[in-house]
Amino acid sequence: MKKSKSPYFFIAPAVALLLIFSIIPIFIAVTISFTDMSLAGLADFSRINFVGLENYLNIFNDKVFGQAMFNTAYYVIIGVPLVILSSLALAIMINFGENKFFSFMRLVFYSPSITNTVAVSVVWMYLYNPTIGLLNHLLSYLNIGPIMWLTDPSTSKLSLIIIAVWKAIGLNMLIFLAAIQGIPKEYYEAAEMDGANKWQQILKITIPLLKFSIFFVTVTTLIGWFQFFDEPFVMTKGGPLDSTLSVALFIYQRGFQYNKFGYAAAGSVILFIAIIIVTSIQMKIQTKQKENEG
Repeated sequence: MKKSKSPYFFIAPAVALLLIFSIIPIFIAVTISFTDMSLAGLADFSRINFVGLENYLNIFNDKVFGQAMFNTAYYVIIGVPLVILSSLALAIMINFGENKFFSFMRLVFYSPSITNTVAVSVVWMYLYNPTIGLLNHLLSYLNIGPIMWLTDPSTSKLSLIIIAVWKAIGLNMLIFLAAIQGIPKEYYEAAEMDGANKWQQILKITIPLLKFSIFFVTVTTLIGWFQFFDEPFVMTKGGPLDSTLSVALFIYQRGFQYNKFGYAAAGSVILFIAIIIVTSIQMKIQTKQKENEG
């Protein structure tokens, strides 16, 4: 019996886009990372020289790249749990809310996710302003501050994390909310008949049945925070003293500001490998959990 070729025609556009915008650029970046490519090389390929592992050796000895790696790890370790816990808590509260106020809050929390990052950053820069900012003005009533939110290395990373978490929870909240609403109501009705309160229903029914959604949100959030770029680029340019410099911003600066495309490509390959490793670990943990459950 001949197999139908129709499915291949349906997936062909998606595969073509994946090849053009994802897979092929990855191979190009890997190739460029072994060269000294610059703007001059783009104009004349004869000026591109093969340098082997020189870019990788230099980048691992680069203190600025080390600081960028540390900052990115800090963003991931602090930001990812905050986004997941906040969005999950909001989804549960909105789902169990029994009046229209909670439906309105769904829109309120989702709005930052679809708001332009530059516009959001400009507003938050005014909020963070050390002299006329609203946050320091409110803290002054408690005899606290003024806090140098974006100009002090000890607070700058946390300041960016607050913005990024506030902006990211809306989309993940909707994912969790959709998953919660897919749980059969009979489970809650049976638990209520057995005397379980709302908190017990959440712990024993809601959260266990959200394992796949939590896994999906965790993986996508991890990837997003490894590529943390918009907020430090717009608000701090990686400063002060490289305290907010992420790996993604480091790659951008080396490639487009310092004209070192080969060096920047080496950084992007390292970031890509780090994302693959972390994602693979998450996949293995998920697989082991399924095997234990089975």
